[in-house]
Parts: sequence; C-alpha cells; structure tokens
Amino acid sequence: MSSWALAEKYNLFVIEDAAQGVMSTYKGRALGTIGHIGCFSFHETKNYTAGGEGGATLINDRALIERAEIIREKGTNRSQFFRGQVDKYTWRDIGSSYLMSDLQAAYLWAQLEAADRINQQRLSLWQTYYDALTPLARAGCIKLPSIPENCGHNAHMFYIKLRDIADRSALIHFLKEAEIMAVFHYIPLHDCPAGDKFGKFIGDDIYTTKESERLLRLPLFYNLAPVDQRTVIATLLNYFS
Repeated sequence: MSSWALAEKYNLFVIEDAAQGVMSTYKGRALGTIGHIGCFSFHETKNYTAGGEGGATLINDRALIERAEIIREKGTNRSQFFRGQVDKYTWRDIGSSYLMSDLQAAYLWAQLEAADRINQQRLSLWQTYYDALTPLARAGCIKLPSIPENCGHNAHMFYIKLRDIADRSALIHFLKEAEIMAVFHYIPLHDCPAGDKFGKFIGDDIYTTKESERLLRLPLFYNLAPVDQRTVIATLLNYFS
C-alpha cells in the first residue's frame, strides 16, 4: 500500500522529507511536491546551499498555508501585516524564528537561478564516474549505484561499495596517501547512542550495518575540475589493477 493510500485510509498527512531532493523526480513529479508538505534543506552540504543552515517548506494543501506562515513568523501574523491584510500584527499561535537572513537568501537565490546548469554539471560528473568505473564493477571489485526505475536523481553524491569495512578502510588510506578525500556515509541510526536509547531495530539486521560499512563517497561538487576527477578515477583504477 502506498503512503498516499495509507494517509487517505487513516486520515493522515503525508510529510515528504526531500532534504537533498531538489531537482530530483519520482514518476515524473518533482520531489517535495508529492506529499501534503515537502521539506528541502539548503545546508552547506546540499547541492544548493544558503551558506550554512537554511531550508524551505513546500505546502501543497492551501488549507495549511496560513498556519504554516504564522508558525514561521514566530507565531505571529506579521506577513499578513506587511501585505496590508491586517492593520497590526499579533501573536496568533506557536512558532519560532525560522527565517534565514537576507544575506543567506541572496547567496541561495543566485544558485537557484542557475539550478538547471548546476544540476546538469553534477549529473555529468556523476555519469563520468559511472562510465569510467564500470569495468571495475564488471570485474567484481566494486559495486556502483543503482537508480530505481521511475526515479530521476540530482547527483547529490557518487558512491561505490567495497566488499567490507576492511576493504573500505584500505582504500580510504590509499586515496588519502594520494591526497584524495573519500569518506564513508552516516552511521545507521539504530547503532547510535540516541537510536539505542529512544528506538529499536525491528527484525534482523541483515543489510543495514553491512551495507553502511561498504559505502564510500567519492569527491563530487559543482566546480570539480575535469583534471581532478580524472586523477580520482586513475587512482582508483591503479588501486585495483
């Protein structure tokens, strides 16, 4: 059963965590536009950044817009006041200070204006890695990313999977000696102190920990120079030769 079917059956809201999904799609629909509410992150680690902390909430249900705006504005109807809808603004609801600074917004806006160009550049870099490393995958040295059917990705990262954590550690050391930074990804939440304290793992941990220990992220950012990417690729090919 789909999330939408569950939501309709039990009268729930679908809140879409699309933190790093800007410019990605599912079945032709942009991520962030599928649920009642969609959330983007513009943290410094994302494809489009406000230069630190930042984000956006997409409201796909008009009935939710007014309250969301009030919550964003410290619980007041300040935005309505600036639009001339009320003669003064007052405290109306719960809220907090969720607005990014004008400087951060300007820094982000310039990137959003160039979003298509940035996306195409990242996709090109991603595909270059994929094509160049396919022989290693065919030889069984690594495993490459798999893009599910009906999904359009935004090249947020390019990763490879090694056999196990020992293989990964050896490759990280080799790349570091060549002055190439490659990093593993997040530690599974259930294996973190807070995960152990507040949650529990349902079923057997057949894949989660094992797969997290295999994954290695390669350098990928908008202004990665072709010569530098070729160096990364050549170093990887040399390692497995």
